[in-house]
Amino acid sequence: MKRIVFILLLILPFLSHAQIRSRGIDVSKFQGTINWAKVAKDSTVKFVYIKATEGTSIQDPYYRTNITKARKAGLLVGSYHLYSSKTTAYQQMANFRKVVKKKEQDLVPVLDIEGHHVNRLNMERVDKLLELMEKEYGVKPMIYTSEKLYKIHLSGKKYSSYHIFIANYKGYPSTRFTLWQYTETGHISGVNGYVDISRFNRNHSLSDIKIPKPKKQSDAEEKDTTNLR
Repeated sequence: MKRIVFILLLILPFLSHAQIRSRGIDVSKFQGTINWAKVAKDSTVKFVYIKATEGTSIQDPYYRTNITKARKAGLLVGSYHLYSSKTTAYQQMANFRKVVKKKEQDLVPVLDIEGHHVNRLNMERVDKLLELMEKEYGVKPMIYTSEKLYKIHLSGKKYSSYHIFIANYKGYPSTRFTLWQYTETGHISGVNGYVDISRFNRNHSLSDIKIPKPKKQSDAEEKDTTNLR
């Protein structure tokens, strides 16, 4: 028994490190100017979701700087849109499309539906926005929300193919999820003040939310294509 306890004490630090190896952060104008080179030096921070837009006309003033410098620092990046109950899916998608360029995205886009929408969520609008995002970026978007909203609106089979990004600062989520935003008061070197930090469900990893790279043509295929011109 003593030997088993001794072995556990030896491996626990390594297990804990493995569990947080693929942490991520999400940022917006509220974090101000970020030193992305410092952020990238944290070996546990592998990716970042950056706020791009909100509703029909709001565009985060730090988005362009954040996505450019985060990618330059070597982090994988994705973009998110904050859902509004006041405007149509088409209007919101037009705003997102203007700001978020497909070629700059490493990760699937995120539709952020905050918990306060729980009692007045127009699911037809949500469905259309998800559809438009998938059509534009070629992948299903991930849905960020609270556990309560998920249980009421998103727990059915209709949404089973979507990755879910759950915010819960009190404990481990009781719903299915791919990503868990476990704190809104995290500290990461390079970010002034608090920052949201997330980690993966044990059954998921970074590869699940990456946008697949287009396959390159083989030399033979390229030659055939050239001959047809």
